[in-house]
Amino acid sequence: MIQVDTTVTVLDDGAAQATTAQPQGVERVMLAQDKLPVVLAVVLVVWLGVLLLLFRTDRRLARIERDLSDREA
Repeated sequence: MIQVDTTVTVLDDGAAQATTAQPQGVERVMLAQDKLPVVLAVVLVVWLGVLLLLFRTDRRLARIERDLSDREA
């Protein structure tokens, strides 16, 4: 006998079917040709670049604010 999680089934029949369904469309292509890890790595590099840019901009802005406050004093 197959045991089914009834909490998911009661709340949403589509969710219960989606857990057993095979990947389709873009997911199937990405997983079949091992492109998914590459895409995830690229996204990670982009986010790290954005964070680095924000960090450097914050440091530069803090230095400019400090210089301006020293000039006024």
